[in-house]
Amino acid sequence: MSTPVTALPDRQPTLRVAAMPSDANYTGDIFGGWLMGQVDVAGSIPAVHRAKGRVATIAVNSFVFKQPIFVGDVVSFYTEIVKTGTTSITVDVEVYVQRDPENPTCHKVTEAQLTYVAVGEDRKPRPLPATDN
Repeated sequence: MSTPVTALPDRQPTLRVAAMPSDANYTGDIFGGWLMGQVDVAGSIPAVHRAKGRVATIAVNSFVFKQPIFVGDVVSFYTEIVKTGTTSITVDVEVYVQRDPENPTCHKVTEAQLTYVAVGEDRKPRPLPATDN
C-alpha cells in the first residue's frame, strides 16, 4: 500500500460519493466496475460543459487501480480536460478516498484517462463549439 496522502487536492471535486454496501462484494471491497462507472460519470461532466451538449464515451485510454475502496469510504473524483480535438475531449480523472473518521486518512486510489466525443441529436459526432476566451 502507498503512503497516505495528507490532504485532498486544493480544488473542488467534480463528483463526491460515499461507497455503499450495495457497491461491494461479500468481503467489503468496492467493485471495480462500480468505480469505472463513477469515473465515467465524473469525466463526462467537464466534457459535457466543454461540448455544450451531449457527449459519448469513445475510449478508456488508461485506468489504474492503485488501492482498494471500502464500504464507508468517501470517494472524491477530480477531473481535468487535457486535450481537445475537432470533436473529442480527453479528460484525466484522479480518485481519492477519505476513510476512518475517528483517525482520518486520505489515499489516492485510481487514475484514469477517458476520451469523449461531442454528438448531436442524431448521435453522430459534431464539432466542438469555440471556447469562451
